[in-house]
Amino acid sequence: MTQQTSAVSESSSNTNVNTPVNNTNQGSSEVRHNWQADQVKALFDMPFNDLMFKAQVIHRENFNPNEVQVSTLLSIKTGACPEDCKYCSQSARYKTDIDKERLMEVSKVLEAAQAAKDQGSTRFCMGAGWRNPKARDMPSVVEMVKGVKALGLETCMTLGMLSAEQAGELQVAGLDYYNHNLDTSPEHYNQIITTRTFQDRLDTLSNVRSSGMKVCSGGIVGLGEESKDRASLLAQLANLSPQPESVPINMLVKIEGTPLSDVADLDHFEFVRCIAVARIMMPKSHVRLSAGRDAMNEQMQALCFLGGANSIFYGCKLLTTGNPEANKDMMLFNRLGINTETIASSAADEAKITTTVVDQKNSDLFYNAVT
Repeated sequence: MTQQTSAVSESSSNTNVNTPVNNTNQGSSEVRHNWQADQVKALFDMPFNDLMFKAQVIHRENFNPNEVQVSTLLSIKTGACPEDCKYCSQSARYKTDIDKERLMEVSKVLEAAQAAKDQGSTRFCMGAGWRNPKARDMPSVVEMVKGVKALGLETCMTLGMLSAEQAGELQVAGLDYYNHNLDTSPEHYNQIITTRTFQDRLDTLSNVRSSGMKVCSGGIVGLGEESKDRASLLAQLANLSPQPESVPINMLVKIEGTPLSDVADLDHFEFVRCIAVARIMMPKSHVRLSAGRDAMNEQMQALCFLGGANSIFYGCKLLTTGNPEANKDMMLFNRLGINTETIASSAADEAKITTTVVDQKNSDLFYNAVT
């Protein structure tokens, strides 16, 4: 595999820094893979109302503005992870209250998936606190995918780094999405994680994409990074080609015992700006309001939906942190006039995505930013 980073240029001679980015008609739904740092900064610097308006216009051009995709996330293996991610309670390096658990039995996972479906979820995500899955774990993981798929749910997993062979095995089993976040900007990355490189993450995304699975990749904000790091993270994601189908934006959940337990809180309006900028830069991706949602009041969540968020984790424990209860979510949806997205058209969408990926790979001009 060719080692190539997807670094974002600070500025180029071809970039017109005076271009008025608050013109909502300018390239509103264009999918771009050449975002420059100054262009992203210009979006973040827009007056809040202008930014929200631009994001909402783009959102309406690509999605039903009153539909939200609903997922449930289950931790199928908790704790004892050898990595040193400073935000994570599952790291074996930090003293947290997390109980270490072995890989769940397949039958227990399927019971949880059925309960999630009964509550209204259309996608079931399974997460394991691993650096990467071992060969001995793959048979059980494959059976989980097959079983959840048989229930009529979309399937997603996050298991750490994947080899090309493992990605292919999961794709054959029927896994729809694989989640592997970039976490933060390349510039800030080594301040948060040292046991896995930024390039390692890009390589896993490349393996996932090459296997034919859909990509779920986003990041965490509020890690003590600067605003330029948030802009750089979104540029890295948007410059992947194709862009991730699902982009989770997480707000740091501070957990006692981790090195980031006392980091300063991120301003809530800045978080909403991240959602809106992600929507503008990745107009056809689902932008997921992810970890940290339990700390957001209803008004903040509503602003995020207005800014283009159209996916949530629903009524569950988000791996090791809380998420609002399902009935609270439904009450908020009812008050806002929001409906849950169905998967009736998923087969047609998948065929369209597959055709696009094949066409791009067959093009002499195809550039894969993650390889």
